[in-house]
Amino acid sequence: MSTVLVTGCAGFIGSHLTERLLAEGHAVVGLDNFDDFYARADKEANLAILRAHPKFRFFELDLRHGAALTALPAAPYEAVVHLAAKAGVSPSVRAPADYVENNVLGTTHLLEWMRQRAVPSLLFASSSSVYGNAPQRPFREDEPLLARGISPYAATKLAGEALTYTYHHLYGLAVLNARFFTVYGPRQRPDLAIHKFARLLQAGHPLPIYGDGRTARDYTFVADTVDGIVRGLAYLRATPDAYDTVNLGNSRPIALLDLVAALERATGTMARLDFRPAQAGDVDLTYADIGKAHRLLGYTPRTALMDGLEQFVAWLRASRDAHHA
Repeated sequence: MSTVLVTGCAGFIGSHLTERLLAEGHAVVGLDNFDDFYARADKEANLAILRAHPKFRFFELDLRHGAALTALPAAPYEAVVHLAAKAGVSPSVRAPADYVENNVLGTTHLLEWMRQRAVPSLLFASSSSVYGNAPQRPFREDEPLLARGISPYAATKLAGEALTYTYHHLYGLAVLNARFFTVYGPRQRPDLAIHKFARLLQAGHPLPIYGDGRTARDYTFVADTVDGIVRGLAYLRATPDAYDTVNLGNSRPIALLDLVAALERATGTMARLDFRPAQAGDVDLTYADIGKAHRLLGYTPRTALMDGLEQFVAWLRASRDAHHA
């Protein structure tokens, strides 16, 4: 089987994807820079699941420093899955230059390394944030986006998509830009609403609700997102001249207050709500049209919200119990 490079392999989605690729017989070279956006210990725990596998090799390096990529093994790669990025919408408003440096410069260095190594294909992790508050609902991939991003994070993901097209045009790189929609599940980043709310519920603390609670997100379970990525790699393998963009969402937006009600059921705990002003850069709604992903990839998300939340809560409790053991 082939070798795949996974950037950001110690993160939430990256660790799940790497597990899946290894289980399918691929060799995986993974890299991560342990960005301090959240605790290194969380990522080390993700990596612990992977390190023992004989077909996994890990490199700690930072894509902002292009020369660091020379440390990677020279073995031929079938594809790169580029998940590494500075994450978070609201923090990007406070530190935009950090996001440009990590997400735009880092992606450029990776693309240059791919050109030099003649790596044939790339699956680029983009984001639903690129749609901003687009009036067309659900969001479709052919929506004009040049002036849609309303946060620096969104702008860096749009820039990443522009760069992948440039390398496709100039060098024939096969590309699939995959726009993720609020991925959740075991190992989810601690700053995201489901993880944060579940911890606060367990501790008996109020939940901060930014705005009136009617904003909605297209929550997508991590196993469904990973299945979309794996199908995307198969599509690139079969379509070596591809340049495409797909939404990997669930196509079922859930309002914030409805999410809280679902978390109450999943945790068995009633919430107290602390309403606060809306945060700069946050969009009102994310809502994926997944018709194109279904046609091109056979992508069909299968995990209902309550099932996904119950799996997440079980993982969170097990993690807490292991921490206190």
